[in-house]
Amino acid sequence: MKQLNWQKYVFWFASPWRLHALAGRLVAPLLWLALLLALPGAWLGFVSTPADAVQGEGYRIIYLHVPASWIAMFVYALMACWSALGLVLRTRVSFMMSHALAPTGAWFAALSLVTGAFWGQPMWGTWWVWDARLTSSLLLLFLYLGYLMLQHAHEDPQRADRSCALLALLGVVNLPVIYFSVRWWNTLHQGATIAPGKSLMAAPMLAALLLMCAAAWCYTAATAFQRVRLLIEEREAHSRWLDRLQEQDHA
Repeated sequence: MKQLNWQKYVFWFASPWRLHALAGRLVAPLLWLALLLALPGAWLGFVSTPADAVQGEGYRIIYLHVPASWIAMFVYALMACWSALGLVLRTRVSFMMSHALAPTGAWFAALSLVTGAFWGQPMWGTWWVWDARLTSSLLLLFLYLGYLMLQHAHEDPQRADRSCALLALLGVVNLPVIYFSVRWWNTLHQGATIAPGKSLMAAPMLAALLLMCAAAWCYTAATAFQRVRLLIEEREAHSRWLDRLQEQDHA
């Protein structure tokens, strides 16, 4: 029995035109799925579920804050993975996928900080404290912004790809600091409400939170696929396959 040539399959999926076609088929379904998940999630979280016994109505901001925080961290981890693949395998689409994820990750990182401030003011009596969780989350936003600025700082796309990939790999060490900060240091930020195999939330509240998180994931995937299509079209502007595709669209 022949051994599978893993490099053959990796590079087959690394073809720009295959990724362009696949992304085009996924954008619309993912956006619709995000909407279908967000509607019941928002209704459960902001209308149906009762107020929290301790935090009152103010707790409802977690249905925006928690998905934004999770997505901001996971997207950066994905960027680091794509960057590593690009550096090791020298596949152009790996760098482009990392670039496509960065703006959405930055947006969610900013949303996480803003919603956290609106939650912290009535709960802690202050909009901001320089504790470990908040400071490392702010650093994550700065890493996203630095990545985006570095992406446009080089005229040579290949140099920009390598520079951004190195920044993504260096910045990934901040992710465990964000996650474990409430265990390693004494912070104002509360500990994890959801852990593997258990949850401190009531079932309707947990269902609402998971629906909102799933909606955020679908939205992130849809925007990344749409953005990578534009990046491919920009990088492959003079490729024959793209010329033929554009001729088919205008036919």
